[in-house]
Amino acid sequence: MSSSSGATMSQRPQPPQPHHPPYPPPMAGLGGVPTKTLDVPITSVFLFLFVLGAAAHMTILQVNMKRGHKFIISALLFGFCMARITACTMRLVFNSYPRNVSIMIAAQVFLAGGVLLLFIINLIFTQRVIRATHPKWAWSKSLSLAFKIYYVSIVLLLIALIFCTVQAFYTLDTNIRRIDRDIQLLGATYFAVAAFLPIPLLTINFLIPRPKSGPSFPYRRVDKFGTGSFRTKICILLFSSAILTFGAAFRAGIAYVPRPRNDPAWYHSKACFYIVNFAVEIVVVALYAVMRIDKRFHVPDGSKGPGDYRGRKEEGEEGGEASKGFLGGINTEEEAFGEAEGGEKWEDVEMRKLALVGGGSTRPSTAGLEKPAYVLVAGEDMRLSRVPTLKMSSEERRKVSSETSVKQTKLARSRYYGT
Repeated sequence: MSSSSGATMSQRPQPPQPHHPPYPPPMAGLGGVPTKTLDVPITSVFLFLFVLGAAAHMTILQVNMKRGHKFIISALLFGFCMARITACTMRLVFNSYPRNVSIMIAAQVFLAGGVLLLFIINLIFTQRVIRATHPKWAWSKSLSLAFKIYYVSIVLLLIALIFCTVQAFYTLDTNIRRIDRDIQLLGATYFAVAAFLPIPLLTINFLIPRPKSGPSFPYRRVDKFGTGSFRTKICILLFSSAILTFGAAFRAGIAYVPRPRNDPAWYHSKACFYIVNFAVEIVVVALYAVMRIDKRFHVPDGSKGPGDYRGRKEEGEEGGEASKGFLGGINTEEEAFGEAEGGEKWEDVEMRKLALVGGGSTRPSTAGLEKPAYVLVAGEDMRLSRVPTLKMSSEERRKVSSETSVKQTKLARSRYYGT
């Protein structure tokens, strides 16, 4: 059966090879050559959806800017939607000119570059979550520098990937094409790791116990930011990272198993192309708009250290966790997400746990303290003043209170009758 299929493949009409660059790729590409009956309607639908996404995120950005609510991520999402609008447009143009290699190059470049914005956005959100849960070391200059270097490396590798993709169309040298392919494989793998990275980072983040509060570091609670539940933020990040990883890993996987252009595999089909590219991405764009990440993941401008996400520095809390031993270093559910079930405050949960461990209440006793007592005394000018009563006997206190009541009554009558 394989021989018959091979004979069929060999009988297919081959397009004439141009004698000048750019040259068509010898290997099959994801989605193949677009057709009018199938690709035009599907691509048009996704084009319309990305136009809606661009309008939604630009509207959110403009409304927030008028309210003084700065959230630049909305601008990045608008830019991503515009890149996808261009990619869909180029694919529609490519459908009209299927033998135009220059249009094929433009379509591939716009298709490969736009999705990196979503990867970087998820990494930015992940960094904010880590800083909120571990502000002591997550705000360090070394970790912040590591994230910035990683962002720059993604951009630099994208530039190299675009250069190699274009160069492969303009040369027939086997050695140069081999080098270009190696860089393309590196880029596809690197981008798949970037899409997946928020998942292990969040997992490690919640497995590492947070430091104990004390005079040197008072920020024991989660430094919450934005609106909404902290659990919801984590779910949004995990879901978007998971489906983006699926798309990036699929694209990287098929790059390692190339097939001839005239003998594509099932993973080069148009269904796979639209699912792992446009379908996955429009879900993320819609999710970010519906869940209002501009409110959930917003942090105050100028945040530079622990406590800045709350907009103020938290006061230190008394310790007392040393008596919990090894188990005291493990984050409970309340500590991991900074909130307790049933609406309890974090401080009440901590006090209750310390009382159970220590065998009694940890709140300081106020039995030996006595607050100074005061009574209101009306003077000759009918003005009331506070007089301490610590040195008064009970009889004197009753007498002063009775005289004050009589004077207040006389004053009220005189004001009522105008006398």
